[in-house]
Amino acid sequence: MTLVAVNLGLPKSGTTTLAKALRMAGLNVADHRLRGRNAAEPGQKGLYVAELLYRGYFQTGDPAALLPNVQAISEMSMLHDGLSVWPQTDLALIRAIRDHNPGVRFLASRRDAFAMSQSMLAWSNLGTTRLPASNIPGLPVGFGETSKEREIWIEGHYATLAEAFAGRDDYLEFDVANPEAPARIAAFLGRDLPWWGHLNANRLSETAR
Repeated sequence: MTLVAVNLGLPKSGTTTLAKALRMAGLNVADHRLRGRNAAEPGQKGLYVAELLYRGYFQTGDPAALLPNVQAISEMSMLHDGLSVWPQTDLALIRAIRDHNPGVRFLASRRDAFAMSQSMLAWSNLGTTRLPASNIPGLPVGFGETSKEREIWIEGHYATLAEAFAGRDDYLEFDVANPEAPARIAAFLGRDLPWWGHLNANRLSETAR
């Protein structure tokens, strides 16, 4: 398998909804961590996509080398046990994905920055503890506890992607709250999306992780 679609959106931008939509469209999708059907061998089950992307990148040059059973990635960041890994912010790694997976399409799921910020705040301890305590590209330790800081970080991420992909036809930024999002994604990927909905909602948010 080669990668068909890679989402560069941040957590709480609708990544879980996108994962289900792509699975219902017939793709083998990795969302944050590998499930059994994604694992090339039993020992890979539960491993983080972010870690495997970097292992593949530094060992072979191809970030997807250790993900042979994956056709799409819906969320790739990792923030766990003191490890903070954000491949969607690494333009060199993104370029390597493109170089080694001809025809791959890059998505960027997003929502209104304030809505995303509030959703991060309400999701476990993501906004209150893990973001401010971690070194994240664009959001170093000590920043990210306030909504304003998270919003600046969110807007900066998508602005950077828009600039990096300017003039290219292999990139689609979409708002998951836009009713036209499923049709835009389907047209971009050249694949029908038979399902679209809301998953992983929390009390301050109506849409998915």
